Formats: sequence, C-alpha cells, structure tokens
Amino acid sequence: MSMIFFNMKPNLGLSWVILACCWIYPHFALLQNSSCLFLFPRKIFKQCTMSYASLRDCVNDLEKHGQLLRIKKEVDPNLEMAEIHRRIFEQGGPAILFEKVKGSPFQAVSNIYGTYERTDFVFRHTLERVKRVIELKADPANFFKKPTRYLSAPFTALSALPMRSLGKTPVQWGETTIDQLPLIKSWPMDGGAFVTMPQVFSLPPGSHNIMESNLGMYRIQLDGNEYVTNKEIGLHYQLHRGIGVHHTLYNESKEDFRCSVFVGGPPSHAFSAIMPLPEGLSELTFAGMLAGRRFRYAWQDGYVLSGDADFVITGTIRKGEKKPEGPFGDHLGYYSLTHDFPVMDVHKVYHRKDALWHFSVVGRPPMEDSSFGYLIHKIVKLLTPQEFPGIKQIHAVDAAGVHPLLLAIGNERYMPFRERVPEEILAQANHILGSGQTSLAKFLIIAAAEDNPALDSHDIAAFFRHVLERVDWSRYLHFHTKTTIDTLDYSGSGWNAGSKVVMACRGDKRRLRANGRSRCSAGVAPPLRGRGCDRRSGWQERSELWRGAVAADGADHTPVRRIVPWRRSDAGWVGTVIWRHGSSAREWDRHSRRDRTRAST
Repeated sequence: MSMIFFNMKPNLGLSWVILACCWIYPHFALLQNSSCLFLFPRKIFKQCTMSYASLRDCVNDLEKHGQLLRIKKEVDPNLEMAEIHRRIFEQGGPAILFEKVKGSPFQAVSNIYGTYERTDFVFRHTLERVKRVIELKADPANFFKKPTRYLSAPFTALSALPMRSLGKTPVQWGETTIDQLPLIKSWPMDGGAFVTMPQVFSLPPGSHNIMESNLGMYRIQLDGNEYVTNKEIGLHYQLHRGIGVHHTLYNESKEDFRCSVFVGGPPSHAFSAIMPLPEGLSELTFAGMLAGRRFRYAWQDGYVLSGDADFVITGTIRKGEKKPEGPFGDHLGYYSLTHDFPVMDVHKVYHRKDALWHFSVVGRPPMEDSSFGYLIHKIVKLLTPQEFPGIKQIHAVDAAGVHPLLLAIGNERYMPFRERVPEEILAQANHILGSGQTSLAKFLIIAAAEDNPALDSHDIAAFFRHVLERVDWSRYLHFHTKTTIDTLDYSGSGWNAGSKVVMACRGDKRRLRANGRSRCSAGVAPPLRGRGCDRRSGWQERSELWRGAVAADGADHTPVRRIVPWRRSDAGWVGTVIWRHGSSAREWDRHSRRDRTRAST
C-alpha cells in the first residue's frame, strides 16, 4: 500500500470522504495538521506512534518484561544507593527502582541502560527507523533502491520537530526545593551530591528559537563545598561543549544567562544530551526522532521547560564568578579534582506528579554509561565517511574511558604508485584530532584499510595485532605537544594542557609474533637494544620509543613513565601508557599513587 499525501487545506467534505476510506479500508490511517492530510498504511502509523511519553512509561514497560527490580525498603542516598547500583550492574542485573529514598519524597531509578540488550529493548520501536533516516542522509539514492524500506522515514523526520505546549505541561504539576531531591553521593571522596543524568539546556543571547538551543550532559553539583543550599548549584562543563559557546556570547552581552536543567523524561532525552551532533544542530531534534515523539517544551518566567521531564531546575548562571566544584569519581576511573567552575543561582525546581529521579553511577569502565558509546557507534557509523572523508571506521574504546583512546581505519588514495607509507591517513588523523569531541583523544592509532580490507577497529585484539605487525617506531609516531587535552585528563603539564600522539601504520608486515616473542620479518632490521619482551603482550618494547617521547617535549626534562595497572577486558589485557616530564612530575606522581591505591581496592 502506498502513502497518499494531500498538500492542501482540507475542507469538510474531503475530510469525510477520507475518513470513510479509512473505515472501509482499515489498513489505512489518517494524520492531519493545519495544512496537510496524510493517508498512509496503518502498520506504519502504529509503528511511528509506539513510544514512551515519560520515564514512568519506560519503567512500567521494563517491569512488565521482567527487567526491573523494586527496592521497597528505605535506602540512603549517601553511598548506599550507588553501591547497590554497582553490584547489580556488575552482575548484568535489571533496572532498579528505589521506592523510598531517605530524606526525599521522590522515587529514583537507575541502570535503565545497564546492558546493551536492555538499551536495544528500550529503543526497539524507534532505533531502526532512526537508522533508516541516517541511511538516507548518508546516501539519498537508497530511497530509490529500496523505497518500501524507507516509507516511514518522512514521519520519523516529522517527530524531530520540537513542539511548543501552550497549556500546562506535566512537569509543572508541582514545585520543590533542591534539598528535597534524592541527594545521591556515589563515591566517598565526592564533594557532595551530583546530578549524574542531567540535560542542561541553553539558548544564545536574544534567541527564542528552540532550534538554536544546546542540550548537553554536564554534571551538576547540588550541595557541598561553598554552595548555599537551595540557592546555588555548580555546573561542570569541559572543552568542546556547546554550552561554552553560549557562555562566551553571554559574557559579551548584558543579558542574563538563563539555563534549565532537565532530569528524567523519555529515555531518548538523556541519551540525546550526550549525542555528538554537529555544532548548530539542536539535540532536541534527535531526542524527538529517537523517542518517536516530538520534544514538548514550554516557556515559564523566561525559562524553557521540558514538558515531559520529571524535574526541571531553572536558574541564572553568574557571569565572571566561579566556585569550587568537585572532587567527583569520574568515568575514567579516578577522581577529577576540585576546580573553580560556573555557579548557577536557582530560580525554581519543577516536578511532575509521578516524578522519578533518574541517576547513574560512573566510574572505571565498564559502567552503565558504556551503553551510550555502544548506541552512538550503532547510529553514527554510516555518517563517519561524511564527517571524516576517507575514514572507514572510528572506535572510541570504552575500556580506556572513551575519549583517551581512538582506533581508526582510513583509506590511502593519493598516490598508489609510491612507497606504501602513511600519507593520507596522517591528514585524516589531523582531521579527527581537530574536530569536536574526537579532539579530546590522547592516543589515536590509525591503520590503512588497504593492508587488510577485513580489519575491524571494534575487534581490539585483531586491530592491535595488525598495527604491531606493521608499525615502524622510528617514523610512524607523531607527537602533538603543548596542546589542549581533556579537562579530566591529569597526565598533562597543566589543566587542559598536555600532549597527544598519533600512531599510523601502512605497508607489509615488519614483524611476526611467535611463542610470545617479537620476531622480525625478512628484510627488516632486528630491534635495537631495549628492555626486551613485555610478558603481558608478547611484543618487544624498544627503549628508543621512550627516548623519542622525551625528545619531543624537550630533551632537558627528566622523563617520568607510568603504566596504568593492567586489567582484563573482553579484548584481553588492556593498559594505558602515560608520559610526564619535568617539574610537574612530583605532583603527577601523587595522583598516580592515588590511582594505584584505588585500582587495588
């Protein structure tokens, strides 16, 4: 059955005719807006309207399918709730509904994205349709090749348009205060209670255009340190975050920097807040598509409210004033330290009638937020060649904390008649390190696709084997020194300052692995004197690599080397090498001792 589209103002007679057709032919359904009528297969209509209108809908659905654990006894939000979450997550357990939170009248829910299978289940009605829209964006010719596959794509795209609510929205049912929220503290040294699943909304100065908005997941500190309870909260946002662009614009204007923090709502809203979308494209559009339901919003006292959220905190970010925020046990597996960050004066705290406080617990991967990386890879992999021309795959490795380690596969197309050495893939590596959130990478390892067309960056063991068989340590290392690095990365020479390295390989195998030792291939010189074989990996470790690293940052500095404790993962033993130099080594070593202590507990 094909779709029929009437691009006209429908009159009463025509409407009755079409409604009669829908009654006679029940395989069709009718959708009408102010200027158009849509008549299309009922099967598509049913698929396009199967979605969660709230977080409570999602929780009820999970319980119906045996994917929810209710904890009826009162639980303390100070460390106890987080520890329960961690233990259930580690066992691959269900989502958790805490019915009684000590000190709060509100229930709380976590571990909704706790397994890849449950994440797929939550988005089972919409994920495939979103992928089809992305397939069309990647190659519009797909529509003509398989038109029936993409019949629902226009209606999925329609759900991307945010919808303003003129009446009272569910989140405006009641008001509360910060101290009545579930004040969840996850780790003993945390500076206070944090919102770990926030959706921070902002608009540029002078704008009421919702399509110019930014929605990001930037942690919020609710109490502790120097914050005045119920009046102030702290905002922590880092390099390459969209809200920073807005903050800069507000600093240059006389307008107050109004901001809204959403918590809860359909599960797609929290995920959209961390989705790496191009600058200028609102995350609200993606939230609507993935929810299968347009993002509802309302204006109140000059602030934007998410109509479907469970909580909304509104307030004004102070210009030119900061307060200490942190420490916080972060997703890299150690505490990010106390630093001065923006502070927000709280205006109001709204909540819906059946409000659920949505939270998670972050820490050394894997954790619940690992499912976000899994879902991002599934959705955007078809767009990688468009965003990074020549790149076949990019894999942000979850076991390394996502940002620190990127594995990539690129195509060498420039001069196929020359010696097979890294050329175009070096340009591609620079593009990756100069674009958005991929610029936060500490290590980028890129291989040429032509050497092994079947190479997959998600098969970590096979990828490293491919690279280590071919890499030439004397010429395939490229250091970026005295540059910006991730705010959460303490391996640099200062806050947000340090080095990056690109490892690029192309060509025939230079060495083979045999009996746990490195062995050179024919025609390649044997390795220079080094420390010998590393028993963890079976590969020769060459001292020249470390001397080259020191020389890159200045030969007069004293090298300090550390290997983060190795741990078992699905891909084998994984570790990270970090270099530090000079006067900062003593301060860094203090952090490293803390990391080692934490790793051993």
